[in-house]
Amino acid sequence: MSETSNLWLYFLVTSGVIILPGMDMAFVMGSSMKGGYRAGFAAVAGTMVGGICHMIIGATGVGAILTLIPWAYNAILIGGSAYIAYLGWRLIQLNSLAGPDAEQGAANLQKSFVGALATCMLNPKAYLFMLAIFPQFIRRDGDSIWLQTSILSLITAGTQMIVYGAVAIMAVQAQQFLTKRPRTNALIAKGIGVLLITAAGLSLFGGLTRN
Repeated sequence: MSETSNLWLYFLVTSGVIILPGMDMAFVMGSSMKGGYRAGFAAVAGTMVGGICHMIIGATGVGAILTLIPWAYNAILIGGSAYIAYLGWRLIQLNSLAGPDAEQGAANLQKSFVGALATCMLNPKAYLFMLAIFPQFIRRDGDSIWLQTSILSLITAGTQMIVYGAVAIMAVQAQQFLTKRPRTNALIAKGIGVLLITAAGLSLFGGLTRN
């Protein structure tokens, strides 16, 4: 397989994984509906940085080490799932998503960025991706591992920007539509919370049974 074909295949596989609803998408959606465009794109940026960190973990072999130390992987799995479930529970307790005018301060933008970064770094699905898929696209007879990792990281980050950026835009537009519909607004907030808790539970179950 040529280098170009290899990169296109990685793009298709990565796109399929990112498009699937999960923790990262739910967090971006919730941040966008609660804080508007700026908070939404701050969450997108945090997810992108988290994705790059995962690539570095895969390239340095830390991911492989996690497979040799089950308790370390399980600790990340349980901690990440608990954190995401907590975020979901917080959303369920809201009577509505606040709307874009309530979350414009620098501290709240930082909160969206850090929260998205933490969500991505504690997402068990991302570690499964790095352990099962990423190594298949590193060519031993190709350029240096770090150059290959950099290229794959750019593809991953670009795909995240496109997919999650679109999610952020649609979420803000949905929030604007729901501003005059408080009951529906509250149901959306609780629905996103349930989605996060469900994703956390499924990730925890899938990760533990995998071991």
